[in-house]
Amino acid sequence: MREKLNENPLAQVALIGVLLVFGIYMLTSMGGGSESESEPEAESSTTVTSAPAITPAGETPVTGSATPPPVPPLPSDVTAAFKASETVVLLIVREGGIDDRMVREDTGALEGMSKVALFVIPAKQIARYAAITEGAGVNRVPALVVLRPKALSHGAPTASVNYGYQRAEDVVQAVIDARYKGRTLSYHP
Repeated sequence: MREKLNENPLAQVALIGVLLVFGIYMLTSMGGGSESESEPEAESSTTVTSAPAITPAGETPVTGSATPPPVPPLPSDVTAAFKASETVVLLIVREGGIDDRMVREDTGALEGMSKVALFVIPAKQIARYAAITEGAGVNRVPALVVLRPKALSHGAPTASVNYGYQRAEDVVQAVIDARYKGRTLSYHP
């Protein structure tokens, strides 16, 4: 086969063409390799985003003209806590996970805080809270999702998400941050 390839210029051109097509296919299907060289994401990250409208069980959220995908209504106790302008904290955990158990224990630091509603949710039940978790972009566990109180959210529910192990101080700080009323400044490097 090597002799045929070395002696036949048409076979050489055909082989080069096949290799070019294969190389272009690999580059386009892998995204060009630019993302694979980036640094790995930190275990604990915070993202602030708007969540879909929070509606009590039995009601349908009203959003723009596009039909939203069907999202189950939130449990009534979560909706009631948000309407009462409490800071809603969802801790989504995987049963049996070491970090998950440790974060669950550290959320005990919230017991002394007023107007905080803590809900510990097994990962297999996350679909019941999709109105919050999808809007906040929850994609792994353990996840600590903190909703800004209704009185401070100016009509659009806002949530922060922290992943991985969170110390008791970190859990309390996430609630304090959600309740912040002052000015915020943008960062420009």
